[in-house]
Order: sequence, then C-alpha cells, then structure tokens
Amino acid sequence: MRRAEGSTRERRPRARIETYLAPLLRATALTPRMLRLRVGGETLRGFTAGRAADERIKLFFPAPGERAPALPEIGPTGMRYPEGAAIPHARTYTVRSFDPATLELDVDFVLHGDGRAVDWARRARPGDMLGIAGPTGGWIPAQEADVHLVVGDATALPAIATMLERIPAGGRALVICEVADADEEHYLEAPAGTEIRWVRSDPAGWRAPTPLERAVRELAWPEGVVHAWVAGEASTVRAVRRHLLRERGLDRRALDASGYWRHGMTVEQWVATEGDDVNAEDADNAPGAADTPAVVDDNGAAAPGGGSRSAAPETVRTRV
Repeated sequence: MRRAEGSTRERRPRARIETYLAPLLRATALTPRMLRLRVGGETLRGFTAGRAADERIKLFFPAPGERAPALPEIGPTGMRYPEGAAIPHARTYTVRSFDPATLELDVDFVLHGDGRAVDWARRARPGDMLGIAGPTGGWIPAQEADVHLVVGDATALPAIATMLERIPAGGRALVICEVADADEEHYLEAPAGTEIRWVRSDPAGWRAPTPLERAVRELAWPEGVVHAWVAGEASTVRAVRRHLLRERGLDRRALDASGYWRHGMTVEQWVATEGDDVNAEDADNAPGAADTPAVVDDNGAAAPGGGSRSAAPETVRTRV
C-alpha cells in the first residue's frame, strides 16, 4: 500500500471568531431520529461557510426565561461573556449547509436521548432565537487518495453527508455507518462512485466490539492510497483507529479520527472531561506521527485529531 502524503484536515488560522443571532425559520423531520433546523436572515450577513466539509459551529441556546442567548466574544484566550449575562447552554454542531444568497443555515440534530440542546430543538418554533459562532475546522478531500474510507455512527451522519457532497467527480468513497434501523438510511444519498454499507446497532445493547468496529475489521481492504475519516462513540473510534494503524498499516497522516460522545456518559460529563483523546494511543509508533502537528481548538486547547464534535447525543444512556 502506498503511503499518503498529507492531511485532509483544513487548518484555518486562529483569529477572533464571529458570533451571530438568528431566528429559526423552520424545523423539518428528516428521519425519526434526525431533525433539521434552518435559521437565517440579515443577521447572518458576513457568516462564511461552505469552503469545506465537516465545518464546525458552536450553537448557543437561550437560558430559561430568556428570549435570546447572550453571546460571548471568542478569541485566542477563550470565551468572554458580558458582565452579568446569563451564561447560555452551548454545544458544537456541523454546518450541514449554508446559502450565502438567502443567508440560510441548516443544522441537523441527532435526536438521541434527552438534554438541553436536543430538548430546545424539539420545542423550537419559528422566530425562536439561536446563537451561532464560527465556522471553524473543515475537511477537504486529499487529491492523492484513491479511496476515501468514511466510518461513523449516527452522530456522524451530518458530517458524512457534507463529505460525500465534496468528493470530486471520478473519486471513490466507501462509507460504513452504524444506525438503529432502516429509517435512518434515508438520510444519506450515495453519489456516483460512493458505496454505503449500513450496519445495524446491536439490539441487545451497547457492547464492544461494536457492529461498526466489526464491519471495519471484516472489510476487504481497497487497492491504492486510502485516506480514512472515523467519528462517533469514542471507544469505538479509538479501536477502529488502532486497527487501521496497526493492522492495516495506514499512515497516520491519512487518518482523521474524532470522538463525538462516550458510552455511559451524559454530554455534560463528556464535556467536563474534555472528551477522550482518541488519537493519543499509538501516536509515537504510527507512520508519519512525527510529521503531524497538533491541532488547536477554538479555545487554544489541543483538539483530538482536529475533529468536530458535531451532533453529539445529549444524553448517552447505559443500556442493559
């Protein structure tokens, strides 16, 4: 297998991140577990997105009793709210699409469990205000890749959808995605040159190895230069990453791995631990490790693989 020559993760220069307030225009149920919120209007003038796939925005939800969330200033030292302001609930999501002509932004929410962000999305009505910061991050297909291997669970679907839209004509993508049932398969469309392999979550409950990990292990490895993108539950992502590096011989520079959530933890617990660094293991032994710089998140902390935490489930219930 030929070695890859570079990273597919776009690194934007750190700068002051702009914030916006925008009203909800409409909510659309795409599948039983996927809800699209469209916000927009003149307040989004100056917002720039669409240069890459898997772009991240931070959403700010109004505090109880507030019509609109307070917005911070975001810079190299982090977020600073106005003195005396109610601190809003904030979560990171993927930009599903943005139309600069109509100033309309789509964000897709995975309706997994309960939590303040998902509860707000379920209750939201046109005119409700949402705060937005960004975008940051982004993924661009590597020109030298013969095959883009894309692996994720349901929480990664919005990011995967943006990636498939940017695979160049004549490019090849192989997607392995774990979902609960056939209803969720309607979310993704496969362009020419893309194969999607759907994997069902274990009806008996979460256990390792997950169906997603098993599907990657059983995969007949594609010919040519392979670049891989993996996202979803952190322990599964770590196991898949380890398999790709150690057993498949994938160059670390050709692998982008991100943990979006953690089995058995609420999103608040997950954020409090700053997430699992799914890229920490094997770093010293992986091909190309010394050539890959650390990626810095919006607040100046090292971010696992530069990956976004889009549409992470709000409450991860331990199944028995």
